[in-house]
Amino acid sequence: MSTTLLAMLIAAMSGVTMALQGSLNAALGKIIGLLETTFIVHLVGLVLVFLLLFVFRLGDGDWRRYVEAPWYTYLGGILGVIIIYLVVRSIPALGVAVATTAIIVGQVLTACLVDHLGLFGLERTPFTWYRVTGTVLMASGAFLILKK
Repeated sequence: MSTTLLAMLIAAMSGVTMALQGSLNAALGKIIGLLETTFIVHLVGLVLVFLLLFVFRLGDGDWRRYVEAPWYTYLGGILGVIIIYLVVRSIPALGVAVATTAIIVGQVLTACLVDHLGLFGLERTPFTWYRVTGTVLMASGAFLILKK
């Protein structure tokens, strides 16, 4: 199996887990509330990562290098809280398929911008007409999923 195919399968599994996570979080949010769900999701995740790093010793990084990372790389935690909150807020109103499609379109548009500008030290990848067409097709698909 090529590394590209493997990476695509891993990315697809990420999408599967995101849709399931969003559904589970929305269900929990209906019971305990939005911010409470956001807190619980991150607390459970923290416990899991703690076990993986410190009990099972699965980490392969170097904690001492944390000062080398630019300040903005630590904003991911804040974005994670915002993501969970917005997903829990949107899925009950839109349904899993529509909300997930809107999320994906937003992700792709943002990813294209990040690639095009080469943000965060990533290699620049121009926003070509192929990418524009692909994004328009995805947005069209989202529109079709919205139809009842």
